[in-house]
Amino acid sequence: MRIGMIGLGRMGANMTRRLARGGAQIAAFDVSEAARDALSGTAGVVTADSLAALIEALPAPRVVWLMLPAGPLTQGTLETLLPLMSAGDTLVDGANAYYRDAVDRARDAGAHGVHFVDAGVSGGIWGLDNGYAVMLGGSDAAVAAVTPFVRILAPTPDTGWLHCGPIGAGHFVKMVHNGIEYGMMQAMAEGFALMGAKDAMDLDLAAIAQTWRHGSVVRSWLLDLTADALSRDAVMGGVQPVVADSGEGRWTVLESVELGVPTPVMTLALMNRFDTQGKGAYAAKLLATMRNMFGGHALARKPAD
Repeated sequence: MRIGMIGLGRMGANMTRRLARGGAQIAAFDVSEAARDALSGTAGVVTADSLAALIEALPAPRVVWLMLPAGPLTQGTLETLLPLMSAGDTLVDGANAYYRDAVDRARDAGAHGVHFVDAGVSGGIWGLDNGYAVMLGGSDAAVAAVTPFVRILAPTPDTGWLHCGPIGAGHFVKMVHNGIEYGMMQAMAEGFALMGAKDAMDLDLAAIAQTWRHGSVVRSWLLDLTADALSRDAVMGGVQPVVADSGEGRWTVLESVELGVPTPVMTLALMNRFDTQGKGAYAAKLLATMRNMFGGHALARKPAD
């Protein structure tokens, strides 16, 4: 049982290690020599120094799994990789890519006789030990080719993974998953901020989080992680209040508009992330200026250099 893994960043490397633990044989490639070296000596893993060498190391019909950042890097790799593959091979895109891109990539793969699967993967840096939730899109035949490997990656062979539907379905379900994640994180962060602002009560946020972990309606893995963070530094003094968005939240909100399905919580959570990135700064300046113009309210000015 052999698979090719392309992309040995933290998540890709951990997935490779989990596959190896489960008995799979892996040919692994990354453009970074350091990333390849980090896996050298891992039982069951052979690193390749080029895409061509990786394909050569795999017996046909091959299964090749990409764990690369969505966008140009994935697209460029596919354009180089597909001519090297053979009819009957299966290619898996495991990036958190836009589901509509999966449809185009499946068509390109099909022109080479290569099956295509889009795989949404959740589990982050904890998946090596806990397993990954895997959401698959593709034909029955294509998904069947990757199922032995997915059963190793998942928390158990029969739980935590699903053939969600046709091409695009895996990335679509993962996209919505991440939109839900945005909303859950935002609500939890706001709740703890509200409790932290009640100075008169001197609330112990870390203790509250630990209490909620046991028996409460809001208990969850996100709460477990929050409790751990608060126990280490409840003030978060060294953390800048900037929250990135990696694309899935935007795509979820755009899809809700196209389908006419209201998603106010996920949409507001996305807007808050934009605000933390300074993208609301100009609007805030204009609001302050309007308030000054109609009511004479003082403007807060930057100190002179």
